[in-house]
Amino acid sequence: MSSPTLPAPVAPRLRRPSWRDPRLVVGIVLVALSVALGSWAVSSASRTVPVWAAAGALTPGERLTPGALRVVDVRLGDRADRYLPADRPLPDGLVVTRAVGDGELVARSALGEAAGLDLRSVAVPVDGALSARVRKGSVVDVWFVPDAAPGSDAPAPDPRAVVEGVLVEQVDDAGTQLVVGSSTTLHVLVPTADLPGLLAALGADGSVDVVPVAGADA
Repeated sequence: MSSPTLPAPVAPRLRRPSWRDPRLVVGIVLVALSVALGSWAVSSASRTVPVWAAAGALTPGERLTPGALRVVDVRLGDRADRYLPADRPLPDGLVVTRAVGDGELVARSALGEAAGLDLRSVAVPVDGALSARVRKGSVVDVWFVPDAAPGSDAPAPDPRAVVEGVLVEQVDDAGTQLVVGSSTTLHVLVPTADLPGLLAALGADGSVDVVPVAGADA
């Protein structure tokens, strides 16, 4: 007795995916999203914003004016709100509360009310030569060199530091760029607590010298 003949298996045909296939639609959406996300990331990384930078050293108590600033375009990303935007008006009633170096971006944290500053500007005349490193924004120590007592053979008392680490607000002088000669007046920002000692030294018999603090320029 012969066995029945079984039908030959038919190979399944691959169907061309239709645009209505949910898997195809999901794939297209994922590719589009990844391309858009990559473009956004590249664009954000290369985007610059205009902010204010100091056009010279700024000292505490100084009001911001366009002449003291310049516009720079920088990439800040999510840190942009920390600095002063140049596409908006300058804030009214605020002053610099700390030293801002030449070319430094003006941070919002460097601004505040003038009433909150415990500093006073004092004019300090300097008779001798002054280092060229002493300029606006420099940090200096002020020393007093007392004179010998008139008619006494005793040596003059040793020089002493009157105030240390104070900021130069202004230099009034017509000297050269290398060495500032005599008749120089420095305006230094002095904490209120140090005023009595400095004013007493300025009124005493002797001279005042100013020494720049190394590595502390604004």
